[in-house]
Amino acid sequence: MSDLNEPGWERKLLEKLAFENLKETRRRRRWGVFFKLVGFAYVGFILFLTWAWQNGTDSVSDGAAHTAMVEMNGAIGVGDAVNAEQVNLALQSAFEDAGTKGVILRINSPGGSPVQAGMINDEIRRLRAKYKDIPLYAVVEDICASGGYYVAAAADKIFVDKASIVGSIGVRMDGFGFTGAMEKLGVERRLVTAGENKAFLDPFSPQDPKQVQFAHDMLEEIHQQFIDVVRKGRGARLHETPDMFSGLFWTGSKSIELGLADAYGTVDSVARDVIKAEEVRDYTQRENFAERFAKRFGAEVAGGATQALSRVGIK
Repeated sequence: MSDLNEPGWERKLLEKLAFENLKETRRRRRWGVFFKLVGFAYVGFILFLTWAWQNGTDSVSDGAAHTAMVEMNGAIGVGDAVNAEQVNLALQSAFEDAGTKGVILRINSPGGSPVQAGMINDEIRRLRAKYKDIPLYAVVEDICASGGYYVAAAADKIFVDKASIVGSIGVRMDGFGFTGAMEKLGVERRLVTAGENKAFLDPFSPQDPKQVQFAHDMLEEIHQQFIDVVRKGRGARLHETPDMFSGLFWTGSKSIELGLADAYGTVDSVARDVIKAEEVRDYTQRENFAERFAKRFGAEVAGGATQALSRVGIK
């Protein structure tokens, strides 16, 4: 109240209000500039993601003569490092390029899904038939086993290192049995099914001989498909032995003796000496920055949403 009795208090009040208004205006301006910068950064980031998405391989389609390379590095399966969709897309791009003189499939794989391996094998055969003047060679580095060899068998030739691991032509089904442990722990298995085989090879129940035989017959059928693919791919080059299709594997040098492989070679030597196009271009479909960001961002959003919903009782 004392301020109101001072002379000129109206002017001081107006000055104070004007000063506060000026500070608020400056504050709004600074935030406006900040949000504009954030907006520009966001647009720039989206443009970068778009560019990265469209540049997933190192290949350049300029028509220059080159050797196209596609890598298979890791286990073969839908959710694994190698899958039919990515490999087949890469192979298609490699064969379609006007400058491709030959294709090298660089293999480092212990195997995996027979379905995915079969799809790649089928696509290789289709592309070789369509582009008759473009050969495809498999180059094995450390390992080409099981499903990896299933794929390699479709190649015109297979090149290895003398110490490479090649073969393992067989099929397996893994599982565990816990019935003994359950008895010791006093755990009772309670299982209700509609369909006598719905709990097929259930690890918490005793093995059913009929189910075991059914599984064995199924594996034998897939194994025979594998054998047929190898025989078709290798033809007269194959020197069959009693244990060739038993699941055993051999060194690269032994695999050449058996006709499972053709010769020693690396990516560079095959490109230079066999295809006669020394420049190697990588057509492998790799997960780029945009895809990694999208997956991680999606997982974080999904995780955050799940936590938020769990707090309100929705699970």
